Order: sequence, then C-alpha cells, then structure tokens
Amino acid sequence: MFNFGILLPDLLSILTVVPRTIAMAVTIFVFATILGSVFTLIEHRRIPVLRELVIAYKVFFKGVPMVIAIFLAYFGLPPAFEFIASLVGLEINGYATPSWVLLIIALVGCLAAFQAEVIKGALNSFDTGQADAAHSLGYTNIQMSRRILLPQIVVAAIPDLATSLMVTMKALSLGFAISVVDIFAQAQLTAALNYYYLEAFVVAVVVYMTISYTITRGADMLERSLRVW
Repeated sequence: MFNFGILLPDLLSILTVVPRTIAMAVTIFVFATILGSVFTLIEHRRIPVLRELVIAYKVFFKGVPMVIAIFLAYFGLPPAFEFIASLVGLEINGYATPSWVLLIIALVGCLAAFQAEVIKGALNSFDTGQADAAHSLGYTNIQMSRRILLPQIVVAAIPDLATSLMVTMKALSLGFAISVVDIFAQAQLTAALNYYYLEAFVVAVVVYMTISYTITRGADMLERSLRVW
C-alpha cells in the first residue's frame, strides 16, 4: 500500500540536496552557454581550422551518451590533470579531484554542443535587413550588435535556453554513477533506508516538476518583459 505518512519525511530529506542540485545545474548551464556562444561565433565568422574543429566537437559530443562522457571524465581527467601539472613542474594528486567537479566538466562539455545549436538557431532567425538598415543610419558593427542584434537573439533563444536548463537538471541524475548526490540520488538513498521506493520517487517527481514549472514561468515572464523593452 502507498504510505502517505512517509511523504513528508521523504520530502524533507530530498529538499536538503535541492540547493546543491540547482547550483550545479546553473553552473553547468552558464559555462555551457558561454562555450556554446564561442563555438557559434567561430562558425558564424567561418574561422579556418577552428570552424572544422568546432564541427567535429559538436558531432562527437552530440553522438556520445552523457553517461559515457561522465565516465571518460571520471577516469581520464585526474591523470590528465597530473600530466599537465608535471609539464609546469607541479606535483598534484589528480585523483583527489571531487567527483562533482568532474561531473560539471563532463556535462559542460556535452551540453556546450547543444547550446551552440540553440544560439546558432537564434542567430539565424535575425533578419539581416535590419543590419543593413542600421549601417545605413550610421551604426557601427558594435552598436548594431549591442542595440539590435543581441537583444533579438536573446529573446529568440530564451525558450530553448529554459529547456536546456531543465535538461541540465535531469542530466545531473547521471552523476549518481560517480557518487554525486542530486535530487534523484537522494531519493534513492532515502528509499534505501525505509524501503518505500514508490513514495520517494513520487516526491522526487513533484520536486522536479515544481522546479520545471518555476523555470518555465520565469522564462515566459522574462521573454515578455524583454519583448516589451
């Protein structure tokens, strides 16, 4: 039978990791967006060699499952850190790197490929005729980008960026494979103590949906305010 009495203790237990989960998700989202923006700029400017490397990067990370990327980072980055440190005469213990740091690096690498496509789509939605009109009025490239191009790209990208943030939240559940505890992992640990697995996962679903609803509503409000502005 479904035990309603266990829902509140489960909720209180799961809520303890919500701030940590959100902090990791926002960190991954910010760095992935910055890296994706750089990739988009390289492709848009058609910079030789770098453009081909960016395309290869995106093909690789869009094709590799995130859980594999996480394990590659978990087993590959510590010795890589030690090797890089040895090149500059330092001696460090790469295996002391916290698992959550490796998880963030892995997911930033994966999601940057997808963020690049989101930003590229928003950039392609910009009407180049507006740029020509701005230049005819005496706008410099910097002024045109800051006052016309960037505001429109940001507004166009908001819905997809909000979706990306929610995808990042869910991707963090894969971190349990390397002992990083998020909402999903805490639900598993809580259920393992009292054996009420269904109840714990129902609570986790409610927490995820609450966060998702908050992100969606916030993105909608931001988009409407920016369109008015």
